[in-house]
Amino acid sequence: MTRIAFLISGDMVAGHAQERGDQYEFELEFAELEPACRAQGYHLEPVVWDSGFDASQFTAIVIGTVWDYTSRPEKFLRALGDWESQCRVLNSSRTAEWNMDKRYLQALSEAGIPVIDTVWADRADETAITQAFATLDCDEIVVKPLVGAGAWRQARIKRADPLPPAEDLPPREAMIQPFLPSIAEEGEYSLIFFEGSFSHAVLKRPRSGDYRVQSVYGGVEQTHTATPDQIAVASDILAAARELCGEPGFLYARVDMARGLDGLLKLMELELIEPYLYPEQGPGMGARFAQALKARLG
Repeated sequence: MTRIAFLISGDMVAGHAQERGDQYEFELEFAELEPACRAQGYHLEPVVWDSGFDASQFTAIVIGTVWDYTSRPEKFLRALGDWESQCRVLNSSRTAEWNMDKRYLQALSEAGIPVIDTVWADRADETAITQAFATLDCDEIVVKPLVGAGAWRQARIKRADPLPPAEDLPPREAMIQPFLPSIAEEGEYSLIFFEGSFSHAVLKRPRSGDYRVQSVYGGVEQTHTATPDQIAVASDILAAARELCGEPGFLYARVDMARGLDGLLKLMELELIEPYLYPEQGPGMGARFAQALKARLG
């Protein structure tokens, strides 16, 4: 049986000293993917990415729930390059490097994709944040690191409020966006694709009083029936990303969208590295993933 490594971070191992509060999401996802891959002749094995494993023993490596890479992005990229010299990496290291830095949103915007209004800053300091309030013409903003995931070092700030402590703000370059009331009122949409084909969609909402949709902060998800327009917008985003990456396609992709202050649906994030695939809201997604993997590997 063909061996496929499914990369995870150490904190996604049950019983790990720093086990994450959302570790169960890996368990749910892997339980859906593994039997479907086995049915296609693939032995999908969870592998901690920085454990020193031998990549040559695998036909391919799938970047799974490696949710600690944001603290060591350079090491992670070097590892991807090393592995790619020995076997297939999906999605590719070139895709990962492009998608890891949130400035990919700027590139997509310049390519005509509707993206949430964003100010780019070298540092998340008082000067940059003050200027962002003026540029975005809003009274509440969200500050995010350019390399980050899961709301890590992310802050919501009102115009009249003092800045959060430095350790709660992005450590280096930052992106600053208007706070979107629509996320609490309507929710954030996630559309999942395998090899460019739409699989399923999810509507995510934060818990009352919060704005973060991740489950570790109390966010909840429900199955969403994506409209033809939503699928078309997401497909256009993927087409633009393929062009910018110089890639023929992506094994998996998750397109996160929310309604902007102007009432239009816009891109929040395009997840091509290690997105959670929401197996509970996507019955049969394991089989679709395995079929896509088979098509990719030939």
